[in-house]
Amino acid sequence: MANPVDLFRERGFLYQCTDEPALGAAFQAGPVTAYVGYDLTAPSLHIGSLVSIMMLAHLQRLGHRPVVIVGGGTTRVGDPSGKTEMRKMLSPEQIEVHKQGIKRVLAKFIRFGDGPTDAVMVDNAEWLLDLNYIDFLREVGVHFSVNRMLSAESVQIRLEKGLSFIEFNYQILQAYDFRLLHQRYGCTLQMGGADQWGNIVAGIELGRRMDGAQLFGLTAPLIMTASGEKMGKSARGAVWLSDDMLSAFDFYQYWLNVHDDDVERFLALFTFLPMDEVRRLGAMKGAESREAKRALATGVTRIVHGDAGVREAEKATVATFGGGAAAEGVPVHAVATAELAAGIPAFILFDAAGLAKSRGAARRLLSQGGGYCNGERITAFDQPIGTDQLQDGRIELRAGKKSFVHVVGE
Repeated sequence: MANPVDLFRERGFLYQCTDEPALGAAFQAGPVTAYVGYDLTAPSLHIGSLVSIMMLAHLQRLGHRPVVIVGGGTTRVGDPSGKTEMRKMLSPEQIEVHKQGIKRVLAKFIRFGDGPTDAVMVDNAEWLLDLNYIDFLREVGVHFSVNRMLSAESVQIRLEKGLSFIEFNYQILQAYDFRLLHQRYGCTLQMGGADQWGNIVAGIELGRRMDGAQLFGLTAPLIMTASGEKMGKSARGAVWLSDDMLSAFDFYQYWLNVHDDDVERFLALFTFLPMDEVRRLGAMKGAESREAKRALATGVTRIVHGDAGVREAEKATVATFGGGAAAEGVPVHAVATAELAAGIPAFILFDAAGLAKSRGAARRLLSQGGGYCNGERITAFDQPIGTDQLQDGRIELRAGKKSFVHVVGE
């Protein structure tokens, strides 16, 4: 049986792993049951969760069993990891609506059912909501060191701004989830983002101390775009995986607009294309990179929105931008109409549109005469670009000879 760790490493999913040789041996011995947890803070997941979802999908394709745990219980507490402030408390009714929406999203990637490798979704509210507080502290809490919990990076960051006691308990609850999943489903592997490492290790330790179980943890890197932004959001807000919250067209356009430096990495992470094809597309530069971006946009949109969604997105692209270069894959950057009417300094717009890695790089590019607006060289790095430059509803920006972006108002 193939070792998923090798696939994860090749495609860029692997960041940290506990006892990798032993985990590899477990994968070789037979089907492994692995889980990822998602709190129910919204009625959909967004592309910030796409890495862990794709990991579950790859595992299932290799003959292993995914378990998804949704936090009907832990959502009532709130994970402080990666957060600068306490989460908004949700009602039980809101949590249930979010639960159903998230299952619909996950069903696009993994197969649920009763077979040996079919995915299972469980809600930790089943065991957390009825816990006896004193018994839980005596049986589970005794295995946790406050000093060690305080040393966690996620806790340290929050201590500076204020960390509630209810959030401080989150690590204990997540660790307890792992133990329960091992007992009920034979789950031996927890996966998540790099910011979950401390919580995952806590669960491994709890299983060892209470049950003598050998459990494993594996984390993926937190994905940052080439421009230094955290994956999951665009200038227009979160990039949702639900049809109800983001259209196939807007989803497709997000991927069509990624920075050239992100294309190969994102093809490996977010599509099922063979790595030989990923590397072939990733090697394309300049005007040829349009083909690679189209392959990325089409591949991810097909998984999330289906073939009909791809057709809808492509049709809307032609209808919006005509049959010229935009329809052929030139990335599109949408800007608020009021912002465009006021005029945007060229270096700011070049950076925002992904034609430069930073505003400083954009200033250097434009100062050296490497930037163009509608085919005319930009003579000053802060030259305003606005509605006066619109031609057929768009502005063509170019960096160097082959990097194009079309700017449109919204």
